[in-house]
Amino acid sequence: MRAINISQPGGPEVLQIGEQPMPVCKAGEVLIKVQAAGVNRPDTLQRSGNYPVPPGASALPGLEISGEIIDGDFSNTTLKKGDLVCALVQGGGYAEYCTAPAATCLPIPSGLSMIEAASLPETCFTVWSNVFDRGRLNGDETFLIQGGTSGIGVTAIQIVAALGHRVFATAGSDEKCRACEALGAERGINYRTEDFVEVVKTATAGKGVDVILDMVAGDYIQRELTCLADDGRLVFIAMLGGSKAPINFGQVLLRRLTITGSTLRPRPVAFKAAIAAQLREKVWPLIEAKKIKPVIYKTFPLEQAAQAHTLMESNAHIGKIVLTI
Repeated sequence: MRAINISQPGGPEVLQIGEQPMPVCKAGEVLIKVQAAGVNRPDTLQRSGNYPVPPGASALPGLEISGEIIDGDFSNTTLKKGDLVCALVQGGGYAEYCTAPAATCLPIPSGLSMIEAASLPETCFTVWSNVFDRGRLNGDETFLIQGGTSGIGVTAIQIVAALGHRVFATAGSDEKCRACEALGAERGINYRTEDFVEVVKTATAGKGVDVILDMVAGDYIQRELTCLADDGRLVFIAMLGGSKAPINFGQVLLRRLTITGSTLRPRPVAFKAAIAAQLREKVWPLIEAKKIKPVIYKTFPLEQAAQAHTLMESNAHIGKIVLTI
């Protein structure tokens, strides 16, 4: 099969199209003929040598796909050959064929194209796991997403707003801020010209937000603690601004703040299966009702994966970048 291989750690140019052996299904897995594959920030980190592949996972990049099931282990599942699905995978998505745990396959929401469906798994699983499970967002609580026009950002804004919460989002330009607001954010905050702490505090009458989803870390951390309401939760999913920062733990103690974070890729299939069930029950109906829509910025054919990574790392995009096979 044709697939994208990482020839050595480095820049986008190390992504090379070539022939690779067909993947072989393990117990509980299905084989998918891939039609589209989402491009995500962890793919660029893996390419540069900064995101180790979990034991037993494919060394090929790609964490989310859509396509047709053509073979596999169908025991204890309702899946069958010919089903069209999107799936969260541990790797191997940049290829013509990819295996996926049956438990992390979800039906294509009605009305969506394969390209749109391929943009869903990695971001939806990540947002649900970190905002609602780990961050425990509930009731009438408020939410801030850092990087509102990233793939994670456009997904988080829409899911959280569709479930009735006030949403604030940071972005790097006024154009991107307006895009966040069009997706459901109450206020887009230009982090280059505005102080997100000041904007959020003003909008919440000094209270702050209950949950923050952050991909930056670094010198954002102390500001985010100030931005949280009492009993607030700060959830990290990346450290693009650095992994170390001075923190005033007095705020954590006095205001009962929670600092937490997670990575999705190495978690066991059973953990991801539980998220898949939640998504199918609570998010898929919102997608089919068009209350949440995939935001596709640009597509590239598989052999142009390097150009897709260049675009990803430019931060010029609003929404998702997808490879087509």
